[in-house]
Amino acid sequence: MKKEYWFVIITYIAMQLSSIVGVPIFMLIGSSIGMPADELQVKSAAYWIVFSFLVALSLILFLIRKDMREKVDTRNQDSIPMSILWAIAGVFMALFAQSIAGSIEQMLGVEPESENTQQLISLIYQVPMVIFVTSVIGPILEEIIFRKIIFGSLHKRFNFFISALLSSVIFGLAHGELEHLLLYSAMGFTFAFLYAKTGRILVSISAHVAMNTLVIILQVVYRKDIEKMIDTAQAFIGGLL
Repeated sequence: MKKEYWFVIITYIAMQLSSIVGVPIFMLIGSSIGMPADELQVKSAAYWIVFSFLVALSLILFLIRKDMREKVDTRNQDSIPMSILWAIAGVFMALFAQSIAGSIEQMLGVEPESENTQQLISLIYQVPMVIFVTSVIGPILEEIIFRKIIFGSLHKRFNFFISALLSSVIFGLAHGELEHLLLYSAMGFTFAFLYAKTGRILVSISAHVAMNTLVIILQVVYRKDIEKMIDTAQAFIGGLL
């Protein structure tokens, strides 16, 4: 693995742990400018997420600037039109993989709600800028780390299945929800396939960004409408029974 890649991974880990120091600092700043006490911790956490992700993305793009400038052997890449089609198809593939994994988890007694997702949604309600982090910056960082660097490095030594499986499990573990390891691993495997199939990291990034954006729209913008539809359907079914 390239030396720069180790610095990228260290930067990503530091970003994930930075809230331990960053949030208290932002809370001090918030209290000094008169932020309401009942909003202080949540808003400080939200603003720190935006700040730390932006800093991490800037540093990581700087660290891999040589990779971005290098000429790529296009013989190992799909054409641009095919790559666009795979990026679009990848959204549905990821959602399908997510639904299958979610169904298996529920059969095993795992609650369908993701604690990470719910925490991010609560932060979005407080600071809407968090949407940009969860929909765009987060997926870009994850694809660079888990697909380009970890999967790419493994794929030089192992076959696709082993490389995709190992990188996807690491991707799942990084989310800190062991009960949803299968769910995250299934999505990671899908994105690894897209990257390996097309040879373009932008394809897996695009699919990941689109999927996260769709989930956020459904969870935040149309959440109440969806809950009403579910309640109505349950009442209707209950009436029939």
